[in-house]
Amino acid sequence: MVVIAISGASGFVGNALVKKIAEKGWEVRMIDRDALSLPEPEFRKKFIESTNIIINLAGAPVTKKWTAEWKREIFNSRINTTRKIAEAINASETKPSLFISASAIGIYDSVHTHTESSTFLADTFLSEVCRDWEKYAFSVSAPVRVVVFRIGMIVGENGGALKKMHGPFSHGLGGKIGDGTQVISFIHLTDMVEAIFYAMEKPEMNGVYNAVSPFPVTNAEFTEKLGKVLGQPAIFTVPPFALKLIYGEGASVLLDGQRVLPERLMEAGFSFRYPTLQGALVRIYKIG
Repeated sequence: MVVIAISGASGFVGNALVKKIAEKGWEVRMIDRDALSLPEPEFRKKFIESTNIIINLAGAPVTKKWTAEWKREIFNSRINTTRKIAEAINASETKPSLFISASAIGIYDSVHTHTESSTFLADTFLSEVCRDWEKYAFSVSAPVRVVVFRIGMIVGENGGALKKMHGPFSHGLGGKIGDGTQVISFIHLTDMVEAIFYAMEKPEMNGVYNAVSPFPVTNAEFTEKLGKVLGQPAIFTVPPFALKLIYGEGASVLLDGQRVLPERLMEAGFSFRYPTLQGALVRIYKIG
């Protein structure tokens, strides 16, 4: 019996991942807030020492107004969780074989095209969070294999970015953000889940992998394709100042973009089911 412990299991990716794990008949242990509040020895015994694989997906949403309190939540939900798991792994006599941890493409700047070897990192709050997030993930010592996925915008059914966008776009009220030139590096939910399983199956995989489609699009292209798939015009423009009023500093998530390529995933032989945005949207909305 394969035993997998997951933090962030109730999130968009976590929920889909748990369903696929259940289909395989494997056991899932949920690392939730109650679990993380346990004393270290008890946490280690229940969630680390008898576990084959640990997957760390915890993190508070970033598409929300960034008050000082919410920025602390964004930081702490990622860093404190990752640090506790990493320290428990290192302290365990019986260790899992694999630790998979999320990160985000927000680590990169908005100017360059990025593969995993890129050194052009952003000078932003989110980039700082990602760097600390990864630092603690990679603090896990051998012989545990560590894989970190820098995840882009996830598109899928009943959640993620499309859940918020569907209402306006389905009524012809959708539109680009600003001039629409910011790049969206996306990944279909199915490909994200399958990339995680691929990392489980490939012992040679380790280190950082960009979890994005090989074909990023601009915000204007995303807007046009989503409107066409839904059979609605998407002619409006959302002014940047409006997003800044709603989200404050958090508007940067929508206003900045990163052109990111999944070089290492493709070199590892991973095959995307939905590499293009058109294909992803058609699948999500079950058109044709």
